[in-house]
Amino acid sequence: MDRRVVITGLGLVTPLGLGTETTWSGLVAGRSGIGPITRFDATDYDSRIAGECQDFQAEAWIPKKEIKKMDLFMQFGIAAAQMAWDDAGFQRTDENAHRVGVVIGSGIGGLSAIQNQAMLLQSRGPSRISPFFIPMSLINLVSGHVAIRFGLKGPNHAVVTACATGTHAIGDAVRMIQRGEADAMLAGGAEAATCELAVGGFSAARALTTRNNAPQQASRPWDRDRDGFVIAEGAGVVFLEEMESAKRRGATLYAEVVGYGMSGDAYHITSPDPHGDGAVRCMLAALRDGQVDPAAVGYINAHGTSTPQGDAVETEAIKTVFGLEQAKKIMVSSTKSMTGHLLGAAGGVEAIFTALALHHQVIPPTINLDNPDPLCDLDYVPHTARDCQVTYALSNSFGFGGTNASLLLKRSP
Repeated sequence: MDRRVVITGLGLVTPLGLGTETTWSGLVAGRSGIGPITRFDATDYDSRIAGECQDFQAEAWIPKKEIKKMDLFMQFGIAAAQMAWDDAGFQRTDENAHRVGVVIGSGIGGLSAIQNQAMLLQSRGPSRISPFFIPMSLINLVSGHVAIRFGLKGPNHAVVTACATGTHAIGDAVRMIQRGEADAMLAGGAEAATCELAVGGFSAARALTTRNNAPQQASRPWDRDRDGFVIAEGAGVVFLEEMESAKRRGATLYAEVVGYGMSGDAYHITSPDPHGDGAVRCMLAALRDGQVDPAAVGYINAHGTSTPQGDAVETEAIKTVFGLEQAKKIMVSSTKSMTGHLLGAAGGVEAIFTALALHHQVIPPTINLDNPDPLCDLDYVPHTARDCQVTYALSNSFGFGGTNASLLLKRSP
């Protein structure tokens, strides 16, 4: 477990744009990527806004004849993986192919394909079901497509842990490299759930905001007027490799992944433990794994979904882990205020944001924090990005079913 793992490639497909440069510049500028839903007629839905990836064109990334075989979440994942691969500049050979693998997951996966094919079955009968239906809906097929694309014969795995998926995927991939099961991995999450069934389902669960008349102000973590999350789509994939190998080939070291923590609430299928017990143990596990003193952490990219209960619970958990005095000194921001909640892709995207914050020494803001909730009283970097000097940062992801994941990143010189 003494092999050190670094991030050397980044790939982003988000509501703020395509690629690291576009997304990061929008994030630092405090720009919102939220708008009215365009993927279907949302007139009759309680929540009618989303973070859509409107700049994405599948034909730019995938051969046209292959697109019809894939759900949109796979297309996002392939594009993000291609960006991360290109950014890393890694050369696959016949000799190293079995030492490079893929772990890309999704919280919901091919729900759009399932919905559309079910509607086709009902309206036109079983003979009209697409022969590609099963492979276009399976979550592990995004890892499969990526492995085939690059000829990667190492570990091939997919994670499905709701909104903690992307974080778990990266953490699992890091451990594979640490244990010597691989030398390099593409890892992250992809999601494309802006469809009738998902929006209707989350609305029925009263999880989504109904601030439809002000979409760019709708995602407002830590604010007393928050009323639910904004559903969003996209992908975040990183290229991970063993540090000494990355140094030898002169790769860009965005950040080192030094700690990974997991926990379960064992409390409720959708609500977090009211005192944040699972989140506390998860963050502590990441700190123990990295052998890092809590006082060394300068930034937390919070789960911060803009739900009334979740934001308050995460705030309490941070205070428990770091102590009230130290917690007040840590910069905590929710980039979901700008991207919305990418569900299974959120962890991958936000791990990249955390790595970039360390790399550039700039903390992205939390926008729309106009009236802070008295229960949420930490330094949430409101409205404006902040220059910083930070060495260690945490990225948190918490999912339905009480599944929790935290990554501890260290700035690379």
